[in-house]
Amino acid sequence: MRPADQLPVGIDPEVLLAVLRRLAWESAAILRAYARGEQPPFGYPAVLSVDDNPKGPVSAADLAVNDHLLTGLGKAFPIAPWTLLSEETASQWPAGQPIDAEWLWILDPLDGTKDFLQGTGEYAVHLALIHQQRPVLGVVLLPELDQLWFGVVAADPGESQAWCESPSGERQPVRFSSRAHLRELIPVTSRSHRDDRLELLMGSLGVAAGLARGSVGGKVGAILRGETDLYVSLSGRTAPKDWDMAAPEAVLLAAGGAFTHADGRPLLYNTGDSRQAGCLIASHGRSHADLCQAAAAAMARIDPAFPV
Repeated sequence: MRPADQLPVGIDPEVLLAVLRRLAWESAAILRAYARGEQPPFGYPAVLSVDDNPKGPVSAADLAVNDHLLTGLGKAFPIAPWTLLSEETASQWPAGQPIDAEWLWILDPLDGTKDFLQGTGEYAVHLALIHQQRPVLGVVLLPELDQLWFGVVAADPGESQAWCESPSGERQPVRFSSRAHLRELIPVTSRSHRDDRLELLMGSLGVAAGLARGSVGGKVGAILRGETDLYVSLSGRTAPKDWDMAAPEAVLLAAGGAFTHADGRPLLYNTGDSRQAGCLIASHGRSHADLCQAAAAAMARIDPAFPV
């Protein structure tokens, strides 16, 4: 894993990668045990509990993986100059204010909780290291596919690296599709977050029929494997959060893809507002400028007041 200058001083890239790899596969074992109703490893409670609240379903699996990853990183790097933030701990920070940290880990211990609870298997774990509001390292774990995606974002895009690992350590490269024309592109869409406005936008883009996946990590994984080519998030007050987008964006960006607002603006993290609202487009990059232009023009017709 290189380059080292994209990490805090004193953090060895290979040591960090080894720790992340171990913690990720241990998290996969925890999640699969909960998904199958088995006894989770590492002493976590066996009963899956679901508590429906305004923030959505919260399960014992969320909390177990959250604890395992945050505790594991803390033990492995006790004096590292970074701060740890997760979906489960976000309420502990002052609302409306950026966290005072140059380096910030952002964790979603279980992205796609509804799919996890419904047994579709389309859930993921996201972990990203943010430096000055932009991701420099991303980890996306897809437990049911035995896929662990890494993305290292370098200052020089030519030095960025992205790859997929199996539990045995075998590496596979990113396999973007060769589809480039808008009418050929295959979108990956959400199973549960769709509305009429999004349907109109997708129809206006003129892209091919799409596939549905449950988590943002799963959607980006489908792009990285070449099964699909783009993902569109269109939302406002109920927008996805930093922890939904940071790790998938890091891997996609490191692979040579793109994840931006429809007007080309980059996604920014730790701004004081965790929502990633607007018209956000992730793609393999070949047609990203055309996609953004088409989406912005379509949204100007569909909902002129919507801030893309």
